[in-house]
Amino acid sequence: MKNSIKVERAIHDLTQEQLAQKLGVSRQTIHAIESNKYVPSTILAMKLARLFGKQVGEIFRLEEED
Repeated sequence: MKNSIKVERAIHDLTQEQLAQKLGVSRQTIHAIESNKYVPSTILAMKLARLFGKQVGEIFRLEEED
């Protein structure tokens, strides 16, 4: 699964640490999601979407191999 969290963070002028604090997770979690090493829970994905004013499908995209 690919995501556009890094792009959205840049648009909203947020560091990984600032985004992590807003979501109640660690900076390492944000880094792992951005690096496609960790797939967030449905709740975390929905929180990210709400924070960025997007639909979940606009931030997370399935790839053929998923």
